[in-house]
Amino acid sequence: MNKIVAFFCLLVILGCKSSLESHNKKTEISLNEVKESLLYLASDELEGRNTGSEGIEKAAVYIETLFAKNNLKPYFEAYRDSFNIKDVVGYNIVGYIEGNDAKLKNEFVILGAHYDHIGTAKEVDGDTIANGANDDASGTVAVLEWAKYFSKTKNNKRSLLFTLFAAEEMGLKGSVHLARKLEEANLDVYTMINFEMIGVPRALGETIAYITGYKLSNMAEKLNGYSGEEVVGFLRQAKEYNLFKRSDNYPFYNEFKMPAQAISTFDFTNFDYYHHVDDEVDKMDFEHMTDFIIKMIPAIEGMVNSSTKEIKLNE
Repeated sequence: MNKIVAFFCLLVILGCKSSLESHNKKTEISLNEVKESLLYLASDELEGRNTGSEGIEKAAVYIETLFAKNNLKPYFEAYRDSFNIKDVVGYNIVGYIEGNDAKLKNEFVILGAHYDHIGTAKEVDGDTIANGANDDASGTVAVLEWAKYFSKTKNNKRSLLFTLFAAEEMGLKGSVHLARKLEEANLDVYTMINFEMIGVPRALGETIAYITGYKLSNMAEKLNGYSGEEVVGFLRQAKEYNLFKRSDNYPFYNEFKMPAQAISTFDFTNFDYYHHVDDEVDKMDFEHMTDFIIKMIPAIEGMVNSSTKEIKLNE
């Protein structure tokens, strides 16, 4: 009798192992795919991705193609959410994965990054293209990888918007436009996280990333709890440099008065090429980027699948 029980237990274990291995293969974040996307988005061909340029048009097409290939729906009639800045036309790119819970799918989590950059900068050794590998092709790639992941797993009770913003470098114009548009539509936005400059690692002993507006909400505490480790921490300079108000999370906080914060691994000690022509792919740490993207997955899953809105603004 004990042998029969043991045999069936073994079958269950092997079945679980096979299922887990299949799941891992299906959802694996590939360093090579992270690198491939960043190499293109920060290439000279895209000419620094200035809003309104031919280069940012190529970036937009790349993002739209990836969304379509991975079966993300456009949230609007098309992936593009267009707006005007005087005579310049900009467009955010918005992909949508509907939640799988009948009730919670009416609540939205927004994951964003800006895919524009400044185009050109002060010449160095004949180079004037400000490729913006860290700022913010790196954050863009992270959002694309999570879009691919959730399109495969469908492990989201709440609905997800994957938003890549234009005109961040022109004063958050793209995110201001989209936040107002969604608020006017009375969208039930639970949380918004913007990912800004995640291409380089912090010093040993520091959390892999930090969150702006740390004391504004319990987001850091909850994300770390979902992850089972301290992934995001506190950065003193974030308040000193007013980072909470300087990234694409801020318009969503303004419009919805809900937890909308930015996460970054750039901490003013680990990267010298902000708005510089040497913000190039060869300065990026792909192992760090891939590790960060993977570590954030359980945090995002916890946020989109909790039975109640556990992340709240502090009093």
